[in-house]
Amino acid sequence: MTVSAGFSVTGDEQGALPLVLASPHSGRDYPPGFIAATRLTLAQLRRAEDAYVDTLLADAVGAGVPLIAARFGRGWLDLNRSPHELDPAMFVEPLDDHPDQTGERVAAGLGVVPRVAAHGLDIYPGRLPVAEARARLASVHAPYHAMLHELLERARQRHGYAVLIDCHSMPTPPAAYGAPPEIVLGDLHGRSANGALMTLIETHWQAAGFRVARNVPYAGGFTTAQHGRPLQGIHAVQLEIDRALYMDPARLQRHGGFGRLATLLASLAQRIIEASPALRLAPTWRAAAE
Repeated sequence: MTVSAGFSVTGDEQGALPLVLASPHSGRDYPPGFIAATRLTLAQLRRAEDAYVDTLLADAVGAGVPLIAARFGRGWLDLNRSPHELDPAMFVEPLDDHPDQTGERVAAGLGVVPRVAAHGLDIYPGRLPVAEARARLASVHAPYHAMLHELLERARQRHGYAVLIDCHSMPTPPAAYGAPPEIVLGDLHGRSANGALMTLIETHWQAAGFRVARNVPYAGGFTTAQHGRPLQGIHAVQLEIDRALYMDPARLQRHGGFGRLATLLASLAQRIIEASPALRLAPTWRAAAE
C-alpha cells in the first residue's frame, strides 16, 4: 500500500492485472487551515464528495485490483479537473492566461480549486493568493496523476494494454425523457476507450437491471482525457453511479443497496480482467511489430 500526502494506492501496484480503478472524489479529509478559512460547515463541504465510492470498491481491491483514491475532499481540490481550470476572479493576483480558464465548469465555480460546493454555496469569504492554488496542485494534483500514469504504464507494459475505470457517484439525473439513467458511462464519445469494452461494461449493468446511458449527462472529465489513449493501448472509462442506489444522499448514510453495488463492482472488475484479452485492446502496431 502506498500512502502519500494526498492519496493512497491499495491492491497490486506492479501491473499484475490489466485493470486500474480510480476514485478522485471520495476523499473526506480537509486541511485544518482550510476548515478555519471556509465559510461552510464540514457537513456542507461533504455534500460535494462522491461519498463512500472508495469503500464500494473494497471487494475489487481485495481481489488485487489496484485503486488510487483521493484523501482530500473535492471542495479543497478537484482531481478530475485540468490544473489550468482556475477561475481568475478567485485570486488576489492575476493568473497567466490559459484557454481552460474560460470553460463552463470554471464559470460555474467548479474548477480545479472550486469556488462553490454543493447547492452553489460559496466556499471562501474572499479571494485566495495564487500561491495557495499552486501549492495544492504541486503537492497533490500532480503526484496523483503521475502515480495514475505509472500504474497504467506498468499494466500496459506487462499485458500490452491497460484499462482505467474512473469511479464516481452522481445525484439522480433529471428525467428528460422517461426514467433517468442509474449508471452513466463516459468515454468522451468514443475517444478514450475501445467500443467493445464499453459494450461489455454496459451489458454488465443492464444485466443487473439498471438503466444505463452513455456520455449523457457525463461524457468524462480530465482523467479520461488525460489518461485514455486507445491507440497506445490505454483505455479510460468514467463510471457514474446514482448515489441514491447505495446511500441516503441527504444524510450521507449507506443503506441496504450498498452491499449489492459493491458486489457488482467487484464482479465487473473480474469480468473486465477475464474478457479483455479477447477485446483487442492492445494497439495494432504491437501485433505488427511482433
